[in-house]
Amino acid sequence: MTESPVIGFPKGALISVSPSPCSPAVIVARLRAAGCVFAEDEARLLIASARTPGDLDTMVDRRAAGVPLEHVLGWAEFCGLRIAVDPGVFVPRRRTEFLVRQAAALAGPRAVVVDLCCGSGAVGAALATLADRIELHAADIDPAAVRCARRNVTGRGAVYEGDLYDALPTTLRGRVDILVANAPYVPTEAIGLMPPEARLHEPRVALDGGTDGLGVQRRVTAAAARWLAPGGHLLIETSERQAPRTVEAFARNGLIPRVAGSAELDATVVIGTRPAWSYR
Repeated sequence: MTESPVIGFPKGALISVSPSPCSPAVIVARLRAAGCVFAEDEARLLIASARTPGDLDTMVDRRAAGVPLEHVLGWAEFCGLRIAVDPGVFVPRRRTEFLVRQAAALAGPRAVVVDLCCGSGAVGAALATLADRIELHAADIDPAAVRCARRNVTGRGAVYEGDLYDALPTTLRGRVDILVANAPYVPTEAIGLMPPEARLHEPRVALDGGTDGLGVQRRVTAAAARWLAPGGHLLIETSERQAPRTVEAFARNGLIPRVAGSAELDATVVIGTRPAWSYR
């Protein structure tokens, strides 16, 4: 019997060759089986980021096990930037790009900008790119987030570790033109209902907003007027359902509030302005 060029197999025999475990088709199948909705897109990113087949296999295993894609890759795309995101650090959401756009529209040249609850520093880094020559300060209570933010904000501003305003230099009081806060706003009892990617892999301090989700927001709002310059703005991301209570908190603390929303991004931002005549 004549043999084919594949030694040991008769000519005309069907040869079953298993696809490589690193082939795109196999990776997509593994991701899809794990519940990844955008398996094809994720597979492309993982393949492009892996240095060796072994790295790729490990990365796919981690993603299939539920680790956020951004933690596996080590970065997230945000406002056209590649933001470093270390394991255990809050992953910037696409909806928060709306917060950035609203803040950038209000920031004049050389504006003093503070990014509270900065996480990876994504909001501040994006504002430094979009706005004109801002003076940027960012702060977070989570040491891992601060380390990450310092990498993302290097050359663009300063990052401090501490609890909200306690982390900031006192020289900023009354000088801040734009104060942005993507503070946690998930009610405590709803944490358990969040997707495992967030609930198991992101710090609770970046998610838990207290009993009604507005605990941290209230603290930010209560002291904002003392830090804002006359005519300065506080912008807080919240949910559409929570926005009316956020508006009440703004008004109660001397800010003139308004609500902006994006149906496309499912984003809601409450913007409060310190009146130019305010003496607080």
